[in-house]
Amino acid sequence: MLLKLLKNFLPRSAAPADPLAAAAQAELRREHNRLAQLALPGPNYLNVIAAIHAHLKPRTYLEIGVANGATLELADPATLALGVDPEPQPRNPPGPNARIYALTSDEFFAQIDVAKKLGGLPVDLAFVDGMHLFEFALRDFIAIERLCTRASTVLVHDTYPLNRATAARERTTHFWSGDIWRLVLVLKKYRPDLAIHTIAAMPTGLTVIRNLDPGSRILEERQDAIVAEFLALDYAALDADKPAALNLVANNPQQIRALFE
Repeated sequence: MLLKLLKNFLPRSAAPADPLAAAAQAELRREHNRLAQLALPGPNYLNVIAAIHAHLKPRTYLEIGVANGATLELADPATLALGVDPEPQPRNPPGPNARIYALTSDEFFAQIDVAKKLGGLPVDLAFVDGMHLFEFALRDFIAIERLCTRASTVLVHDTYPLNRATAARERTTHFWSGDIWRLVLVLKKYRPDLAIHTIAAMPTGLTVIRNLDPGSRILEERQDAIVAEFLALDYAALDADKPAALNLVANNPQQIRALFE
């Protein structure tokens, strides 16, 4: 079951033509998975998101990065749910109150009146799991926060990297989180008003962002400078104390519930 979930999480990549290279890649993938399980024990991120849905009971849900639809399906059938993905491949048709937009997130926010699609309601819960490059996640967060209230929650996937190789901007491994970890550091520096915690959920962490301010324009106004600043930041910034740098919290029900109280 775990391997199936990991396959859902990991982006597609072409298998090497060389059988020996393919075998080496498969062995490396197994090693990365094993290391991730050791570093982040407990329920995987899909189970954690399901628990968050059950706890919050959001009226509305917005998801960036639908892929095969595994996370979109976690929304209650009564929840108004919008999924965004330029190439969605849902394994099942969306629920009665769910709709998928085959757009990039930039196109979606530029073209779609989200508030109208949600019946005038704010976004109660959002999940960002699109491009594995932090500037895309930053733009998504900026756009989503405008649609939220103080009581809303934004979840961001891939924020607790395994190591330098799997956290690189250019993908060289099957197990790959990209540099979304930079977004956590950006928000800690430029938005200290936010409540930011990263749940230690397999395979690459899940960050919970609360106390949102839809009126804030700090990130938008400084976006280009922020991106340049944090692209220049080396992965070594996490070496001294990665859990503290990324606000890691234990992956257990008590700790997770406390984030929403």
